[in-house]
Amino acid sequence: NAALRATGGICFAIDQLMAGHGRNALCVTRPPGHHADSALAMGFCLFNNVAVGARHAQAEHGIERVASLDFDVHHGNGTQAIFERDPSVMFDSSHQVPLYPGTGFPDETGRGNIINLPLRPATGSDEFRDAWSKIALPAVKAFQPGLILVSAGFDAHNQDPLGQLELTEEDYRWITRAIVEVADDCCHGRVVSILEGGYHLEALGRSARAHVEELVTP
Repeated sequence: NAALRATGGICFAIDQLMAGHGRNALCVTRPPGHHADSALAMGFCLFNNVAVGARHAQAEHGIERVASLDFDVHHGNGTQAIFERDPSVMFDSSHQVPLYPGTGFPDETGRGNIINLPLRPATGSDEFRDAWSKIALPAVKAFQPGLILVSAGFDAHNQDPLGQLELTEEDYRWITRAIVEVADDCCHGRVVSILEGGYHLEALGRSARAHVEELVTP
């Protein structure tokens, strides 16, 4: 039931935005979704929430191009697998390598719609911000999506037990602000974010708060 509600939550949020009830949204739901393939649950994920949301936006609201951005410490292998042969959906992911699930290398490009930003353990803020600002976000802007979906995983935080990328809540504040700026430029500010990983509760709370503060800033 929780998994069904999480998947329904992102569809509801998209409906609300398309009806003009706000510019963006964060779905605070679990379980996460970005490891789930179309026929396989894995990595705590039962249904791929972002993938369902993208298809819902296309089928119900006529959005031609959707960008899915993923800054979880783990690669969103399920999202990539679902969309790697569909150029109407762009997937950009920063993630730690090596780490579960062992995918997400730069040569995995789909039909030119997949951008992977593998980061080494102990990378820290500078390489994370460079990867997004110099590679991924310009590509999203060029893609001109009608909607941006965000797999908001906060397990790259330096206090999280599952990764070693050494980010802080200020990095999440920065990436959120950067995503919002791109959304303002190409899709009327429409961003729907959904919670993925984050396993140190205090760090998760601070990071999610920073994310929300940037989403709601005019």
